[in-house]
Amino acid sequence: MRALVQRVASAAVRVDDEPIGSIGPGLCVLVGVTHSDTSADAERMAARLWNLRIFEDERGLTNRSVAEVGGALLVVSQFTLYADTTKGRRPSFVRAAPPEHAEPLVEAVVAELRRLGAAVETGRFRATMRVELVNDGPFTVLLEVGD
Repeated sequence: MRALVQRVASAAVRVDDEPIGSIGPGLCVLVGVTHSDTSADAERMAARLWNLRIFEDERGLTNRSVAEVGGALLVVSQFTLYADTTKGRRPSFVRAAPPEHAEPLVEAVVAELRRLGAAVETGRFRATMRVELVNDGPFTVLLEVGD
């Protein structure tokens, strides 16, 4: 499982020009799932997101997590994180899990984050979405759990 994590001042997601989720300061998280990912991977990813120390403390050091600063998370499924671009001009997505496998695991990440106390907004699985964000820093990292 992969998550592209961006520290944001704000983020929002729209489907058919209708806003379906938005946050103020926090994390915009694009989550990709591969075939071998499990519910245990989803739990580990949620814990890593909740505790990832990429927010500044009083000295300007990245020592605080979204949990510590009271930020929110916008979680959006993103199968293209498993694109293979090593050959040709068109990415291959064979490493991305099918929707029947991926959707419950993305939902499990969201559920675990909420169980931990996070305020979470989401995109809509299998929808064409427009994600808008103001990257704070900019600060972007890639997290991986599982294989």
